[in-house]
Amino acid sequence: MTVLIKPIQKLDLKKLRNYAVFLTNEFDLKSLKKNFSTQELSKIDEILKFEEKKIFILFNLNSKKKVILINIKKNLEKSDYEGLGAQFFEFLKNNNIKDITFDYNKNLKLNSNIQDSFLHGLRLKSYRFLKYKSKKDANNLTIYCLRYKTNDNKKYFAVEQGVNFARDLVSEPPNVLFPQEYVNRLIKLSKLGIKVTVYNEAKLKKLGMNSLLGVGRGSAKESFLVTLEWYGDKKNKKAPLSFVGKGVCFDTGGISLKPAKFMEEMKYDMAGSAVVSGLIKSLAIRKAKINAIGVLGLVENMPGGNAQRPGDIVKAFNGKTIEVLNTDAEGRLVLADALSFTEKKFKPKFIIDLATLTGAIIVSLGEEYAGLFSNDDELSKKLFEVGEKVNEKVWRMPLHKNYDKLIDSPIADIQNINYSGGAGSITAAQFLQRFIEKTPWAHLDIAGMAFSKKAANLNPGGATGFGVRLLNQLIEDYYE
Repeated sequence: MTVLIKPIQKLDLKKLRNYAVFLTNEFDLKSLKKNFSTQELSKIDEILKFEEKKIFILFNLNSKKKVILINIKKNLEKSDYEGLGAQFFEFLKNNNIKDITFDYNKNLKLNSNIQDSFLHGLRLKSYRFLKYKSKKDANNLTIYCLRYKTNDNKKYFAVEQGVNFARDLVSEPPNVLFPQEYVNRLIKLSKLGIKVTVYNEAKLKKLGMNSLLGVGRGSAKESFLVTLEWYGDKKNKKAPLSFVGKGVCFDTGGISLKPAKFMEEMKYDMAGSAVVSGLIKSLAIRKAKINAIGVLGLVENMPGGNAQRPGDIVKAFNGKTIEVLNTDAEGRLVLADALSFTEKKFKPKFIIDLATLTGAIIVSLGEEYAGLFSNDDELSKKLFEVGEKVNEKVWRMPLHKNYDKLIDSPIADIQNINYSGGAGSITAAQFLQRFIEKTPWAHLDIAGMAFSKKAANLNPGGATGFGVRLLNQLIEDYYE
């Protein structure tokens, strides 16, 4: 269902069919007397006495006219209004309401950006990926907004564009969105003022990115590394903010083949890179006054005659050797080269990487929190607080030198998996930390958050775009 927002300056009472207004402690039915008859107001007043505990109170005044009061008598945070907007979308859909006039009543003494937050949540919840449906959904929801003048709308629009760009990428089938096609879509971002640089396999070989290249050896599709550079502060390009994303467009596990059941979900294994792409797009659309770098490792992990084998040893970009014990622990191999490349080339203020890295993090945190691993307490604290603020929550997990022995290889510098058992997410993060020298760094394991089979929070079910709003808010609160 497509949501259309149409600002209006006054009500056309003859055409008014469905009407919604916030119910606050200051609410007075007299404020609606211009819009409804005395009989209609009396009916609303009568029903209100019995229904006030509900969040959405629906009045069928007649066969053609409905009134919805949105109960916000309790003090709510910004993210609560976003969540309320998402619930309101579901309410309208369930009640088959396809157009509604939303009155931001000036008499209710509400904060000016409440309406923006509310509609932001509603629009994010309305996302559907219907590109491959032969029968298109013709249903639209039109919201006529009375007194819709706030400036925050542009900022929310930019975030929505970024979130939905990430969702679209994750939702695409793997026969469509393989690495080269992914590159083609990223190149189009240059229209927004983003500098897009593509490193093909020939360039990656010259750079010595054998860890990344090894993952894609079994595929007929070429592997790439792509950088997205946004310079909103051109006076000082030193120490940009950097974000690194795992982009495994499809993950069979390689020679260490995954079970067939649910393997189709492995098209989502590029979600980390999609989030980074969506974030950089958001920053460009809203012309953020910061410098930010996105680095994406794009590969396809397939079995084949030339595929990487368990037992192979590869030399990474930073010169460390890796014993590949399991080809299904491939995301860390992609990120290893991407992380050390990012640190060396851009010398960033910090590096945050995002990856659907381990199933173990889902066992630990389910679909409520992303796993946070970091070498920096201040960066961790900021991410945690921002996550609570926008309801894209992260939970810090431990990193400790005692875990290193679990990934020390007897014949190389490091091995890519811990076969001793346990601490799967932690040892994966410990592996990544070996490819960071001194830069403040945080790793977000979003395996449980990138895709949801249940519709929750601001997500309709399916690809969530988790991380775009989190990182945008981090930048907005601390670096702009």
